[in-house]
Amino acid sequence: MTAQPAARNSDHSMFDPRTETMPREALRILQTERLSSVLNHVYERVPHYRKAFDAAGVKPSDLRTLADIARFPFTVKTDLRDNYPFGLFALPREKLIRLHASSGTTGKPTVVGYSPGDLDRWSDLMARSFACAGAKPGDLVHNAYGYGLFTGGLGAHYGAERLGCTVVPMSGGGTERQVSLLQDFGANVLCATPSYALNIAEVAETMGANLQKSPLRLGLFGAEPWSSGMRRDIERRLGIQAIDIYGLSEIMGPGVACECCEVQNGLHGWEDHFLFEVVDPKTLQPLPIGESGELVITTLTKEALPMIRYRTRDITSLSDEPCRCGRTHVRIMRVTGRDDDMLIIRGVNVYPSQVEAVLVGFPGVSPHYQIVLTREGALDAMTVEVERTPDTGGSEADIARKAEEVRHHIKSLIGVTCKVVVRAPGEVPRSQGKAVRVKDLRNKTNA
Repeated sequence: MTAQPAARNSDHSMFDPRTETMPREALRILQTERLSSVLNHVYERVPHYRKAFDAAGVKPSDLRTLADIARFPFTVKTDLRDNYPFGLFALPREKLIRLHASSGTTGKPTVVGYSPGDLDRWSDLMARSFACAGAKPGDLVHNAYGYGLFTGGLGAHYGAERLGCTVVPMSGGGTERQVSLLQDFGANVLCATPSYALNIAEVAETMGANLQKSPLRLGLFGAEPWSSGMRRDIERRLGIQAIDIYGLSEIMGPGVACECCEVQNGLHGWEDHFLFEVVDPKTLQPLPIGESGELVITTLTKEALPMIRYRTRDITSLSDEPCRCGRTHVRIMRVTGRDDDMLIIRGVNVYPSQVEAVLVGFPGVSPHYQIVLTREGALDAMTVEVERTPDTGGSEADIARKAEEVRHHIKSLIGVTCKVVVRAPGEVPRSQGKAVRVKDLRNKTNA
């Protein structure tokens, strides 16, 4: 059995040691007090919640223990869209100092707002997450998350500054320039989506830039599910430790949870600000700690846009086992996929992240891929477009052989039958933000 490394001195690795190591019983007491307060806050100030609570036959005073939260109704993304733009806010719009919003590609955008106190807490939680990941005051942070209405860019920016880092606000795009500035400025920390980090690594290799020998040592990657195989690929190609960070706009933005650099096995969810539950996606009943299901989050300190039992659709499990880093906050195990991203292909449940896990590291195939969905009669069909590596033969026979190898590999490990198309290097679309892994042509096929 391999010996576990000792935890680092907490004074040097924690932004807020007292809170991050709070005994679990003290955390539960704090959560109960804050949960009671936020339930009263939304019942008094948000008509949607007052109506939803009344319809469920519950009042804020019905909460006596944390388990009583199961009596309260869920909040879902459509609630934000149905109350577009400001209907779920618990403060007048004039009291807010920032708005963010989703892209709205599947309907009206979801709009989120922040009070001055909300932004202050967000900066603290992101600073806490940076420190948890291994960043230190004085580090140079190259921020390639998108700035603007997307919460990632500004969330990481203010958190890194709060920790005392120097921030390069690059945003996405212009990948050659990203590589040049990573080298020229000597960045220590890279922030990006994992798919864009791979894009940066690929472009650096084509430019002949060896980022493995640069001061870069750490990456904070989030905003999309990514597999352990992709993590290993990023770490190998950039010569860094790749840390998973979790968040979503409706709850706050990035910084809801983060892996610690000591363990990298589950993300510490900051329980002084959020209450985490896992429920069965079908029955919506709470599941015991350790069982996999849908993550549900209640905000405990948000002033402008509190969220009560928000269904994230992310599939994961929780662990309250002690972590050798010394942090006592529950760990959210890495998200394996989203409940609403699950595909049913000829009776087989498939998550895009499963396909990624099969492809990353497969001989002769690059980590760039896309899933194309079409309709064949009454059934859905899946085609996986992969990209061969430059050293893989490009003859028709070579391509046909590689396609059959990948098809067989997917069938063996996931159990789904699909077509495989092998593309030439560079032909699969690259991401400069969140990767678009699924291209759904079923309506066009059926037209």
